[in-house]
Amino acid sequence: MARKKKKNGEGAKRIIILLVLAAIVVGGFAMLALRNRPSRATPSTLTPVEEVLARNLDNNYPATPKEVLKFYSEITRCFYSENYTEEQLQQLALQSRALLDEELIAQQTDEDYYTMLKADIDIFKSHDRSISSYSVSSAADIDYYKYEGLDWAKALCVFTVREGTSLVATQEEFLLRKDVSGHWKIFGWRIYDEKNYE
Repeated sequence: MARKKKKNGEGAKRIIILLVLAAIVVGGFAMLALRNRPSRATPSTLTPVEEVLARNLDNNYPATPKEVLKFYSEITRCFYSENYTEEQLQQLALQSRALLDEELIAQQTDEDYYTMLKADIDIFKSHDRSISSYSVSSAADIDYYKYEGLDWAKALCVFTVREGTSLVATQEEFLLRKDVSGHWKIFGWRIYDEKNYE
């Protein structure tokens, strides 16, 4: 009789140990699954428009002319190729203007800029056009120089525009000037013409 109780006691201990081990294994897998699951706030779940709008230019302004043009080009791609609300479009327009030189901004009010931007986007999209990609000059190909005591930079950006099933590449030449805060700002741009690029 004593042996039966001993065997029952050992069997119960084994079952308890197995249950504890199983709980540890299941708990471990659950923790790994939760840790590897992306949170709702991760950039991978943000739309391109939300990613652009999430950038705080006051704390995280692009450091080089190339980075300024990359961010400006991404905003431009969002204007012409992404879906957004009216409020998001207004915020995108403000992000875009934050990259422009003061002299360029002074030529147009925020309201005028926004009105012209909306009209341009409507025309662009009415022709079934979108910007499928862009490419900014490599850092080595950016032309830096001084003029009237200020730092300037010239760079190219190629926008690939899709119209229906056709792709067309457009090269634009950008001129940037460093402001008093040390930030590179877009002073102007034009369609690239090789004979003007010196």
